Amino acid sequence: MVLMAHDLSSLSPAIALTPLDGRYRSVVAPLVDSLSEAALNRARIHVEVEWLIHLTTHEVLPGAPTFSDAEIAYLRQIIEDFGAEEIADLAEIEAETRHDVKAVEYFLKRRLAAAPDALGEDTVLPRVGEIVHIFCTSEDINNLAYALIIKDAVTCTWLPAAHRLVTDIADLAHEARSVPMLARTHGQPATPVTLGKELAVTAYRLTRQLRRIASAEYLGKINGATGTYGAHAISVPEADWPTIARAFVEHLGLTFTPLTTQIEAHDWQAELYADIARFNRIAHNFATDVWTYISLGYFRQNLAAQGSTGSSTMPHKVNPIRFENAEANMEISCALLDALAATLVTSRLQRDLTDSTTQRNVAPAFGHSLLAIDNMTRGLAGLDVDPEPMAADLDGAWEVLGEAVQQAMRAAAIAGATGMEDPYERLKELTRGRRVDAQAMREFISSLGMPADVEARLAALTPATYTGYADRLVGELDSLVPPLAELTARTE
Repeated sequence: MVLMAHDLSSLSPAIALTPLDGRYRSVVAPLVDSLSEAALNRARIHVEVEWLIHLTTHEVLPGAPTFSDAEIAYLRQIIEDFGAEEIADLAEIEAETRHDVKAVEYFLKRRLAAAPDALGEDTVLPRVGEIVHIFCTSEDINNLAYALIIKDAVTCTWLPAAHRLVTDIADLAHEARSVPMLARTHGQPATPVTLGKELAVTAYRLTRQLRRIASAEYLGKINGATGTYGAHAISVPEADWPTIARAFVEHLGLTFTPLTTQIEAHDWQAELYADIARFNRIAHNFATDVWTYISLGYFRQNLAAQGSTGSSTMPHKVNPIRFENAEANMEISCALLDALAATLVTSRLQRDLTDSTTQRNVAPAFGHSLLAIDNMTRGLAGLDVDPEPMAADLDGAWEVLGEAVQQAMRAAAIAGATGMEDPYERLKELTRGRRVDAQAMREFISSLGMPADVEARLAALTPATYTGYADRLVGELDSLVPPLAELTARTE
């Protein structure tokens, strides 16, 4: 059945297939510079260029020329200048080669051939084409390129956005550190807390994941077709190839993998994606809790800050769409990250190409997480704490003081007071299945015959003041949430 006369797939400019490249493009656009196909190709060229420089600078290959500073600058400028024209050139070459890494090799050789136009006829660059990609299999280039672009995506885009979200939660925790709130366990009234303490718990949990993610290792190898340096050793036997390879990988800012098959095993990716998925899930849990607090009236939504119309038919409503959108995108991101982690750690014998297709979906996995983080950050900015509904809920739940009375009776009994028997059962008779108001609770306390100081302390207690060290505990965040610079420094 034809729904419309026009074939939308043929329109120009091209219409985005996915919401990340359409509706939400502005939010996830920073990832294009790290995780797009063009960014991957730029990273491949970077690896090839640096390998060429590395081999010649360290005089690994007998007879190979040494490059001048101007020639090295020319080579590195190829990466600096990589833009629309270069992307088009590379696409044209790949259309002929039908091989993405081979296209990168030919692209670089063309730039070497063109070097005299910039450096003069005396440059040696046109004569070193055979050094390009020497001793490399495609995976030598790909594994390093992927490590570089994923590291860049985490360090430059995802981690700053995630850190901002955690910082905003921590800031709100400090603002609301003394605002008492009725806690709920199993959905039922429980020992009171403060709103700030509950927010601080989330900030603490997310911070632990940020530290793990910031400490991630990005591994790489460059050891040939089956990980033995076979071609290297037979061609240039006097060179210490494992040492040369290690130095090169570390020069790129990556961690060297000494033992591989044809592929770098991608275990580090699985570890990273598991940590990011765990961050997502904690944030997802937070989004559902905030949604609930909004429904209870504990937060008011600032319509102007939210930037939304609310319900299309019920003008009184402001829907918590930022948090609902975040939930959905965290779920999609986690599904992709889980699939990536499960798939990438396996390969048939030396090599199969399942990882090639799989790794091309790293971008949407990060994109949906970044979109969720952005929605939650904007959602938080549009919330105002409303203490009044919290105070009303607390004043309607005096039964939650049953825990305090019971434990005080036990402590008094241990200290030698008489008549403190069966505290749990006595409080259960008073409180279970019924609402208890202030008068009933205070009358019960006065009937217990407790020591005067204990009775006075309990008689002065209210649900709103029964928050223990909640206020003080929020202060733990001061030493727990690291500055962004500290986190990003760990990835260097």
